[in-house]
Formats: sequence, structure tokens, C-alpha cells
Amino acid sequence: MSQVATLRPESKKKAAMPRSSKNSVIDVRHLVKVYGGRGQEEVKAPNGAGKTTVIRIITTLLAKTSGSVHVAGLDVERDGLDIRRMIGYTGQSIGVDGELTGRENLWLIGRLYHMPNSLVDERVEELLEVLQLKDAADRRAYTYSGGMRRRLDLGAGLVHHPRVLFLDEPTTGLDPQTRAAVWEYLRRLHREENMTIFLTTQYMEEADQLCQRIAIIDLGKIVAEGSPAELKAAIGADVITVRITRDEAFAQSRDRALEIARTIPGVSRATIFDEGVSAYTADGGATLLEVLRRLDAEKVPVHQVALAHPTLDEVFLQHTGRQMRVEEVKPMSRSFGRRRR
Repeated sequence: MSQVATLRPESKKKAAMPRSSKNSVIDVRHLVKVYGGRGQEEVKAPNGAGKTTVIRIITTLLAKTSGSVHVAGLDVERDGLDIRRMIGYTGQSIGVDGELTGRENLWLIGRLYHMPNSLVDERVEELLEVLQLKDAADRRAYTYSGGMRRRLDLGAGLVHHPRVLFLDEPTTGLDPQTRAAVWEYLRRLHREENMTIFLTTQYMEEADQLCQRIAIIDLGKIVAEGSPAELKAAIGADVITVRITRDEAFAQSRDRALEIARTIPGVSRATIFDEGVSAYTADGGATLLEVLRRLDAEKVPVHQVALAHPTLDEVFLQHTGRQMRVEEVKPMSRSFGRRRR
């Protein structure tokens, strides 16, 4: 379960409306990927969401089974080379060379794209500054922390000024200060270079802050899409979240809580999620008191109750029945990226 979000050039069309391939920088239709000759008619990644599979197909790194995929009007099967020349890509796995310094890693990418030496030098210095790697620029990358390697890998996807940038969970593992700096830099790229940015993320705040259009993917299918404001407005109510105490009778207690929530005046709808029940209401304050009173009267064991105005967390919960769990980057060994001698 996760999100795919896009920061794209401004458009006069409403974000939630379908766009034809003629007007779309990225156009994906009826995409199917089958592994091992068997599979369902949906895109599935190993973790079940599909977001990395989608992004790898769009960037020509993985062959699709069927459907159509175009980037800037180019077909991923026929025009793969031309697509690779115009895009940047940063994947979940960090791909920097541990034997090279940070500066050398970025310089190498620039030269692979045939950028002039003077332009590469200027771009590398700019990226080292914005990614807060200037002080470590001349150290070998295997000495970097996991967060520093993540930042360097992000910079590698930006060296050649791509027209379309693909980022697969680009800020996972970064500290809040660095994450905020990366967000600001991505905004600047979009604003000043008119760059289309397609990113996947586990951070709801990241999608809300950066993106003009969001698609929520669950088990390989898009279950909701639109602008952040449109998705939140579709809930149209305060959200009461009741987490049930985990014990042997958890399933029965949760079902009972759902029955109770659906009978309370003012609750427009109630749904189950993995930890309990969510109730949607126009008057959260007053309804919350009644919810607590009824649950207590029915002796339903409650672990935690929360009242919130609509956020993307509530949007995700409503459409998937699960809460987003962020999987941080695990610490990497010191030998990461080193060549055997």
C-alpha cells in the first residue's frame, strides 16, 4: 500500500479529470505486469502495492505484459533510448559507487550524459550545496551514513537537468531537516525549470506539501486520485478513530464497535480498519462524546480514541482500510558499494 504522486507543470484542467495522452507528460493505460507466467490483471510489486513496479516500467527498466505507457509522447517499448535520455531516476536501492567520492559520483553521471566539463562542475557544486554534502564531497561514498548516501543518490538523478524526474521514495531515511531541504529543492526545480516530477512516497505530508495530483495505489490498483484538496474534500467530515484493545476477542470487539458507530446519530458512515473503527461525522466534538458513552456502556475495550479534521491519512485509511506505515531505510554496512580487490 502506498501512494504515487506527481508534481507537474501547471494546467488549466482540473486535476481529477482524465487527460488524453496528447496533453499528458506521462500516460499509462490498462497496465498489466505478470510475473512468472502467472498473475492477476493488476500491477503488483513484491510488497503488494505496485508503485515500484509501475515506476520501473515507465522508466524502461522493466518490461510490461500489456497496456500502453508513454513519456512525453514516446512509447516505452519503441522509444526506450530516447526516454532514458530525457528522464532522471532515483530508485529505492541506493546506486552510488562507494569507491568514488561524492563529487566523483555526481561528475561521472554528468559525463555519462555527455555534459560539457564546465557545466558538470557547476551542476555538481550546486547539488552538493543543496543536498548538504559539501563538507563530505571529497570523501569516498562508502564512508557516508545511510542518509548521506540517499542524498547523493538523489543528486545523481538530477545532474543532467532531466525533463521528467522519477523518484521512488526519495526522502525515506532522511532526517526532517534534510527532508525539508529536498522538498524545497524539488519545488524550485518544478517552478524554475518547469520539470515534471513523478514520485512515490510513504509520507502523507510529503504528498500534501509537494504534489498537484495524487494517486493512491492499493494491491496494484488505483483506488483514488485527484489533487490533495479534492481528496480531502471528498471525505467531507470530521473523523473519529477508535483503536480497539488487542486481545483474544479483538475481532468481535471491533465488529461490535462498528455496529455501535453506525447507529449513533450524526455519523454519516463508519468503516473498519486494521486497528479498529473510523466514524465520519459533521460534528466531531459532540459525536465523540456519544461514541465513547456507547462503547463504554457496551463494554467494548478501547485502547485509544482520536478526533481529526480530514487529512490525507484519513483519505488513505478510507480507501484502503489500512494505515500507512513508513518503512525507514535500514542502516547499511560499512562495506556498501566497495569493490573487491
